[in-house]
Amino acid sequence: MDRAIIAELLRDGRMSVRTLAERVHISRANAYARLTRLMDDGVITGFTVELAPQKAGLGTSAYVSVAIEQNSWRTVSAHLQELPYVEHFAMVGGDYDILVLVRTPDNETLRHVVLERIQDVPGVRATRTWLVFDEARGRGARWGTPD
Repeated sequence: MDRAIIAELLRDGRMSVRTLAERVHISRANAYARLTRLMDDGVITGFTVELAPQKAGLGTSAYVSVAIEQNSWRTVSAHLQELPYVEHFAMVGGDYDILVLVRTPDNETLRHVVLERIQDVPGVRATRTWLVFDEARGRGARWGTPD
């Protein structure tokens, strides 16, 4: 039942608990209790808006790989969280240590974020930037039914 609730909320996170209950065929009280538990347990961490970056004025996107000094993840992570235009970042395995998604209004701003902000972070050794020409969302996990 929790998977069905998650699937419905991923389709429309704005629906009321009443609508959610109707869609997954449980009582409103049961839906409310399950939703509250999913949030309390940290399974659902929030409700957000999905933007079309270009239409929202962020027409330039890039993935930036970052090589860092050993044991500097916490410091670098704390700085990246505070940088404007950094949408997402993750520690990864491979030739680089961190992969950062940056969305900016234009190439000049992207240049500033990468060359003057990210490269200035203590612990950052090197960066490499890949400009995004087009993007699409994948299917993701199938929450409504077991895989």
